Amino acid sequence: MGATKLLDKEIAQYMEQLSVQQKEVVLSVVKSFAREEVWWNDKGYINEMDRRFKEMESGKVKGVTIEALESGARQSYKNRKQRDK
Repeated sequence: MGATKLLDKEIAQYMEQLSVQQKEVVLSVVKSFAREEVWWNDKGYINEMDRRFKEMESGKVKGVTIEALESGARQSYKNRKQRDK
C-alpha cells in the first residue's frame, strides 16, 4: 500500500470521529490549502526578493548577521530587565 493510501485511510478514520461542526472546520482548512498560492509562482514576491538581493549585493543596504541580531536581542532583553527593577 502506498504512503498516500495510508494517509487517506488514517484521515478517513479520524473523520468518522468528528462532529459536523468539526468537519466543517476541517473542510475550510483543506479548502485554504487547496487555494494557497505558493511563493515561487507569485511574481510580485519574486520581484521584491530580486530587488532586495540586488540592494544587498550592491552594498546599498547592509545586511545583519544572525549573531548580531541575537546579540542585539539579548542586550535589549538585559536592558529591559534592569530598567524594570
